Amino acid sequence: MASLYSHANICVHDGKSPETRYLKPGEISSGTTIMAVPFSGGVVLGADSRTSSGTYIVNRVADKIVQLHDRIWCCRSGSAADTQALTDIVKHYLGQISVETGRLPTVKSAAHLFRKLCYSNKDQLMAGILVGGWDPVEGGTVYNVTLGGTCMKCLCPAIGGSGSTYIYGLVDSEYREGMTAEDCENFTKKAISHAMARDGSSGGIIRTVTVSEGGSIKAFVAGNKLPFGP
Repeated sequence: MASLYSHANICVHDGKSPETRYLKPGEISSGTTIMAVPFSGGVVLGADSRTSSGTYIVNRVADKIVQLHDRIWCCRSGSAADTQALTDIVKHYLGQISVETGRLPTVKSAAHLFRKLCYSNKDQLMAGILVGGWDPVEGGTVYNVTLGGTCMKCLCPAIGGSGSTYIYGLVDSEYREGMTAEDCENFTKKAISHAMARDGSSGGIIRTVTVSEGGSIKAFVAGNKLPFGP
């Protein structure tokens, strides 16, 4: 039997990119890079801005960091339609919880609402969510809700999306315990810029949100000023 890795097979060009060649019929490639880093007193969330459908870039300046409540935010990855619907539902429930209890909702409550929705509909949804923020109970916290609905509290940086596979080593080598908010923001920008340089489904600009007891600060880095490099 001929080898699957013969020269003829390797040289065949079917007009598809490596990212789309092995998709199932009707399946569309999507990609992103999202990141959340907890620090003492808060959280820094970051994301790229490219929304893609296969090899076509639908939106080059999409905002993948969504505010769920006063000091609770999330980063979206997967299907844009699915994650937009999920964030709208969770935002609604968190508002109800705040009104009924008279207290700020916790980051944990937001994460478990996502977990419930993602796990109950795991056959219909493609959504990976990083939930981060500050609350009076736990302070600055990050939760990772994966595609299947698993919910994990993260004590170190959480990364997600197709671009995350390129920066695990960088994140491991650069992260240090006790980093300040400014250190975490610079670290997030550097990691995401490296992912954008290597992942064809990530790109555009970098958006960041720094959340603490004092509120939320949004920032961005333009595409021609990315901190790519050593």
